[in-house]
Amino acid sequence: MIIAHYSHRLPANYDTGLIRTRAQERGPLWDEVPELYFKAFLLREEGRYGAIANSYSSLYLWRHDEAFRDFLMSGRYKVVTDAFGRADIQTRFALDARKGQAHHARFVAREDLNIPLDADLTAAFASEIERNRELAERSTTVAAAVGVDTQSWTFTRIVLSENEPTGSEPGTSYEILHLAKPLLETLPL
Repeated sequence: MIIAHYSHRLPANYDTGLIRTRAQERGPLWDEVPELYFKAFLLREEGRYGAIANSYSSLYLWRHDEAFRDFLMSGRYKVVTDAFGRADIQTRFALDARKGQAHHARFVAREDLNIPLDADLTAAFASEIERNRELAERSTTVAAAVGVDTQSWTFTRIVLSENEPTGSEPGTSYEILHLAKPLLETLPL
């Protein structure tokens, strides 16, 4: 599995209502995409949930690397580049991904953690997988995933939740404008 996330910073005076409309219009086009567990259309608005600027982003969990490749090669990403330019797509190899007990994802929390140079990688991977399983068991979790970037040796934790962020959560919070979830129900509990 591959986690992919990209973000576009928006001008301070950008009408975020346009992003909400875009997600409403474009979101359903992703509801039946094969080999996609989910795609979240995300928004951060200045002054809300810790955001210091407006940004629009997309978060994907792909079943196979070929599906991510096909997304890039098929022209689906061109719609984004035509509107917002080419973003740096951050990719992570998913170590674990699970479906939670909740059903209506409203927010995403993303946390990036450096893996210490002297860490026992096998133990660190096992610990992150166990932690992800525990997060998925929470009553408010729709899905949880943890990935690794082996270039920067960073873990990325992703939690899709029903709960509005309180501001005390680690990492970055995003509002979900639309969640396409073609294969979400096939993830293990």
